[in-house]
This record gives sequence, structure tokens and C-alpha cells, in this order.
Amino acid sequence: MDRIPISLPVVVEGKYDQIKLSSVIDATILTTQGFGVFNNREKRALLRALSKNGIIILTDSDGAGKMIRSHIQSFIPPNKIYHLYIPQIAGKEKRKKAPSKAGTLGVEGMDPALLRQIFEKFISRHGILNRNAAPITKADFFADGLTGREGSAAMRNTLCARLCLPKDMTPTALLAAVNMLLDRTEYQAQIASIREG
Repeated sequence: MDRIPISLPVVVEGKYDQIKLSSVIDATILTTQGFGVFNNREKRALLRALSKNGIIILTDSDGAGKMIRSHIQSFIPPNKIYHLYIPQIAGKEKRKKAPSKAGTLGVEGMDPALLRQIFEKFISRHGILNRNAAPITKADFFADGLTGREGSAAMRNTLCARLCLPKDMTPTALLAAVNMLLDRTEYQAQIASIREG
């Protein structure tokens, strides 16, 4: 079954949630690294920047998930956040020796069909589906001097500063962010402006 294309970034807690969700949706999926987001200024800056057009939060339905969700709301405006929730289902993920403190499954333990249903309902309610029609690619980054050249790192940092993104992002991370924040025309305008000066 095809993955559901989602144009907004989706925030989950950990890498196993990210892996599970990536089998269901075609989107930029970011992790908070559990409670890591509480002390990671660069992660907060990245989430804040990527929330320009909205951001989807899908944390576990336990106490920790609520705390992480609440923390994200402390630095991203409420009108930029779409909250999605998984049901509280008793159980334990296969990779874990013991169930969570709450005794319920997290995002990684959800049935893919159930996750699919959650996102289909979200789409029908908000109509947020299509990704960038002509995404910026690694080839664009190379052609525009953002990779593979002397001075590419400095140019990427200039673009990061203009987009309020953390500096020294990897080219892959920056590419994902640019595709969330800019359409092709806006991207080309930024590149032209950086070259001018």
C-alpha cells in the first residue's frame, strides 16, 4: 500500500516511532529524542523554524508523551500545531523486555492500519496532503553551490541564518528543511540574494 504524502513535518518521540511511521506516511519525520528536546537548543530552533506552515505532533499517550507535547507548545505557537493522538492500548512493544510505566503501547507499537486511519482522518479534516510539487533536490544544492564546492558550508550557514535554522546543519538535514519552508521560486530567490551579497 502506498504511503500517505503529508506536506507538514511530523514530530514523534524516538527513532523506533520514526521507523514505524515512515512505513505509513511520506513526510519529514523528526524525533524529540525523548526528553532530549528539553535541553537541545538546536533541536528546538529547528522545530520552531519548520513550524512556519504548521507542524504535526504525535507522541505516545502516556505521561512522558504529554510532557513532551506540552514542552513543544512552550516554544511553538498553538496555531501552528496540529495534535494527533494514538489510542491507549495496553501492551508491550516486541523489542522491549518490559512494558512502559503506563503499560500501554507507544507509536512504535501501533498497528500500521491504525496509524494510517489517524492520518486519513487528519487529511479529510484539514486537507493537508500534497508535498512540494517540484521539490528542491541534492542536484539543485550542488548546482547552486551549497554542496561540493569550496565555500559551500559558509553558503549553507548563510541560508540557515536567513531561514532561522540552526547553523552547521548537514546538507541532508538542510535540504529537508528547505523543502518544508520554501517552494522552488522562493528557494531560487534566496540563492540569488546570497550570491549578490
